[in-house]
Amino acid sequence: MTDASVPVTQSAVESFAERYLRSLGCTIEQRGDTWDVSVPEGADTQSLPDEFTVVCGTESDSPEENTELLHPESRLLQELLDEAVRRTPTGRIDLTAESTEIEIPEWLQGGDVEVQNAEFAPYYDRSALVVLFRVSIETVSEYQREFLRVVALDARSGESLEGLERNFLRITSFTGESPSGYQPSLRREKVRDLVDEGQKRVVDRVQGLIDEVHEEASRAADAEVEEFRQMQQQRIQELEERREGLSSKLDEPRATIDASEQAERVEALKQRKQIKGELEELTTELSDLRRRRDQGFPERQREIRQRHALDVKVSPLTATQVEYERGEIEVELAEEDVIQTLTMGYGIGVGVTDSVQCTACGRELTSQNPLVSIIGEVTCDSCY
Repeated sequence: MTDASVPVTQSAVESFAERYLRSLGCTIEQRGDTWDVSVPEGADTQSLPDEFTVVCGTESDSPEENTELLHPESRLLQELLDEAVRRTPTGRIDLTAESTEIEIPEWLQGGDVEVQNAEFAPYYDRSALVVLFRVSIETVSEYQREFLRVVALDARSGESLEGLERNFLRITSFTGESPSGYQPSLRREKVRDLVDEGQKRVVDRVQGLIDEVHEEASRAADAEVEEFRQMQQQRIQELEERREGLSSKLDEPRATIDASEQAERVEALKQRKQIKGELEELTTELSDLRRRRDQGFPERQREIRQRHALDVKVSPLTATQVEYERGEIEVELAEEDVIQTLTMGYGIGVGVTDSVQCTACGRELTSQNPLVSIIGEVTCDSCY
C-alpha cells in the first residue's frame, strides 16, 4: 500500500514560500538565507505585516522583532499553508494521453527483457477526487507529529488510485507548477462522501505510526507514574520516621509532669498536647498516603495518563477533481529473438490497473517479484 506523503524539506519549504509570497505581489530582496519582504497594499493576506524579514533555517532561536523563521516546523510556514488552502481549497486537473507520459510499471524495468514500445488506447473518461489531509498526532502535554497525506479515490467505484496519488504529489509539489483553478463538477454530496472515505483510509494507513506514538506516550506515562510512586514511598518513609520521633518525645513531657513544679507541669502539658496534635495530623497523612499507595494513586495516574493521551486529528485541506482517461496499454517486449505483447488495463496518471500473473507459477508480477523472462512463457523472479 502506498504511503503518499508530501516531502517537506527545507529547500521545498523555501521554494513554496517564495512562490506564494510572489503570487501575493510581494517583493523579496534575498541576502543569502535572509529575505527582506515587502507586502503591497491590498494584498490578499490577513496574516502578513507590511514589511518583515525572513530567516531561512532554525539557527536563531530568538529572532529579532518583525523577523520570522522559515523551516518545516515554523509558524510562518503553517500560516502560509493555511492561507493558501483558504484561498484555493478546491480545484481541478485534466490528465490526457497527449499531456501525460505512459508509465511503465516497475516490474517491467530492468533485467534482460526490454520494452520496445508502449501504446495507450483510451476507452472512456473517469473522474477521481484527490484529497490532501493534514494529520496531527499530539498529546495534551507536548506536540508529537504533524504531516500531510494524500488519498486518491475513483469517483465511481471508490477504488484507491495509488499511482494517481504519487503523480498528484509530483504535479502539485511545493516546487512544481500549480494545477488549474477550475472548480470541481462532482456533486457536493459525492465529494463529501469521498472525503469521508478518504479520511478513514488515511487513518488506516497511519495506524502504525499512531500505535508507535501511543507506545511512546504510554512508556512516558508509566515512567512518570513510577517516579511519582517512588517519591510518595520516600514521603511515607519520612513520615514514619517523624512519627517515631514524635512518639519518643511524648515520654519526655510525662516525666516532667510527674516530678516538676506547677509552672513546669503546665508547660509540659502544653508541649504534650502540641506533640499529640502533630502526631495525629501526621498519622492521618500517613494513613491517607498508604491508602492511595495501595490503590495505585488512581487520581494521579488519571491525571498523568490524560496528559499523555493521544489526540489524533485528520483534517482535509484541499480537494482536487482529476479527470483522466482509462483504457488499455499494449507493451511490446523483447528478449533475444523473442517478441511478446502484454495488454493491461491502464489509466492516464494512474498507471496499470490490472494485475499480471506469471504464467509459470501464477504469482502476481510486482516490483518485488519482477518479470525476468518472456522466452517460452512469462516468467517471474520467484520461479526463474
